[in-house]
Amino acid sequence: MARQSISLTPPNDKWLKSQVDNQEYSSKSELVNDLIRQARKQQAEIDWLRTKLERAETSGFTSDTKEQILAEAKAAVNG
Repeated sequence: MARQSISLTPPNDKWLKSQVDNQEYSSKSELVNDLIRQARKQQAEIDWLRTKLERAETSGFTSDTKEQILAEAKAAVNG
C-alpha cells in the first residue's frame, strides 16, 4: 500500500479526529480512503451522466417515455 504524507487544516484535522474518536472509523487513513472511494464513485456517476447528455445532444429526439428514461438512468447508476 502506498504511504503518503498530507497536510490538513486545523478544522479538517479536528473533524477527522472526531470521526475516529466516535469510532466511525478506526483511523484517519481509513476515513480518507473511504472519502476517496466516495469521490471516485461520484466522479464515475458524473462521467456517466456527462456521456449520456453528450450522446443525447447529438442523437436528436427519442420516443422513450420519461418513465423509461428515468428507469434506465436509475438502473445505470445502481447497477
